[in-house]
Amino acid sequence: MDISHWVFVVSVLLLFLASGSFSIDSFHQPFPIVEPDPGHTKLRLSREGLEAISRINTPIAAVAVIGPYRSGKSFLLNQLLSLSCYEGFGVGHMRDTKTKGIWVWGTPLELNIDGVRTSVFYLDTEGFESVGKSNVYDDRIFALATVMSSVLIYNLPETVREADISRLSFAVELAEEFYGRFGQDVAFEPAKLLWLIQRDFLGDKNIDQVNQIRDSLAVMGDNSTAFSLPQPHLMRTKLCDLKDDDLDPMYVKKREQLKELVASIIRPKIVQGKSLNGKEFVSFLEKILEALNKGEIPSTGSLVEVFNKGIVERCLKLYNRRMGKLRLPMPEQSLQDVHDRSREEAMKAFDKLHFGRRHAKSSFEQLDEDIKEVNKNIIMANEYHSARLCEALYTQCEDNVDQLQVLRLPSMAKFNAGFLQCNRSFEQECIGPSRANYEQRMVKMMGKSRSLFIKEYNQRLFNWLVTFSLIMVMVGRFIIKFILIEMAAWVLFIFLETYTRMFWSSESLYYNPVWHFIVSTWETIVYNPILDLDRWAIPIGCTVALWMLYWRCYGRRKHKSRWLLPMYNSHKSGSNRPRSD
Repeated sequence: MDISHWVFVVSVLLLFLASGSFSIDSFHQPFPIVEPDPGHTKLRLSREGLEAISRINTPIAAVAVIGPYRSGKSFLLNQLLSLSCYEGFGVGHMRDTKTKGIWVWGTPLELNIDGVRTSVFYLDTEGFESVGKSNVYDDRIFALATVMSSVLIYNLPETVREADISRLSFAVELAEEFYGRFGQDVAFEPAKLLWLIQRDFLGDKNIDQVNQIRDSLAVMGDNSTAFSLPQPHLMRTKLCDLKDDDLDPMYVKKREQLKELVASIIRPKIVQGKSLNGKEFVSFLEKILEALNKGEIPSTGSLVEVFNKGIVERCLKLYNRRMGKLRLPMPEQSLQDVHDRSREEAMKAFDKLHFGRRHAKSSFEQLDEDIKEVNKNIIMANEYHSARLCEALYTQCEDNVDQLQVLRLPSMAKFNAGFLQCNRSFEQECIGPSRANYEQRMVKMMGKSRSLFIKEYNQRLFNWLVTFSLIMVMVGRFIIKFILIEMAAWVLFIFLETYTRMFWSSESLYYNPVWHFIVSTWETIVYNPILDLDRWAIPIGCTVALWMLYWRCYGRRKHKSRWLLPMYNSHKSGSNRPRSD
């Protein structure tokens, strides 16, 4: 029982999935592709209609009919498709209209256009100025139909409203903005505008408005045309029940001419230099619809921004790629020069590729703002890396100067050499915006360290000389027993400890020529290009001490050397001394 139960559940799921995958049983019917939201202010996509379009792999062209509410758009589309009102788009006076948003006839017409097999879809749009809608919603419907269609048929009612002229101006501006700029990654081809005029409208009372329409169409040149169509029959409410034989012969004739005209001007939808298939057309529609819903009022400028968005991103990547090659930190002026060259290259690329002729300014400004934001982050990164590098160099110099302060054998020459080496290293390696700040810190630190070293240098040297005199007293007395060395050491010690304290102050001593001579001699011995005594003093001292100890214990007995200088007599009276009884 359990197995049978699970088999039943799986079967139901498979049937459910299968039914969802094949939700459209027949494409020979109208489908919604764009629907209004509950508030009837914005538009949203209808997946059912998009499925009918996405299945097409050949190039696509769309013919859209727009116009005021109950102006005969659905009837006109059925006539162009050779369909009756009962099988085609719903006609308003016949039953409740289904046209909310934009609908598509699911089975396209197959035409051979310039040797290319093209699938032509016919679109029905919701009428303008119906009850319960805002003007912004109507503008979005018109803008979307203008952009997505290859041929846009504006079905003119019996009276021309100011809104019709405004929408025509939008179409004219859109065509002027993009027309003639076809090519790869450059523009999309705007729809061919066909202004369909009822013949009985062309009366003297409307001649000014008609002339205004003609002037607007003349501006668009080859991208627009006008066509007059007589009334099919006086009894409009019965049009769906009438055959062609019952209609006005002139209407039938003009209707066939209209079909031929549409077929002659229709072309595959071109976007960024290539024709779109079903899936690409749906993707294009999604991008346009998103942009229209974001804007308060659809405009040519807002549509230009949509198409320029990708180009702005591409140019920004070009700038980022150039700036990404930099090795930070670097001097501020060098960074500014690279920024200027990279920005100029990005702006040139935008000028070459951008959409629109007059309304590309906002996209240009957006690119400029994005570049400024990236450059701001690079400047901050340069400051960070510069601060890290200069701080490391400053700390290293500070440590080196601290080590120079505690030399075992103080040497002004060695301090100056270390001071100059540290300063030279800082000058060469510390770069970027933090350099000036750390240069000031270096000057203060170096000046303070130098003053402190000089202040302690003379005192430490004086103490070393006192210590040296005592050591030499011990060496002369007990090790090598040189009377003159011991005496000289005592004289130096007495001089340093008594005479200088009695007759000189410590400061006056340091400015005395004798002291300068002592300092020069000390510096020559302690630090010179051949030998750094501060580093080798202990090894040399130990070696000399061991040699003296060896000589004192064994060397004199073995070699019995005689000194030229007077020495202490260490021999006591022995057996050779004459005895006296």
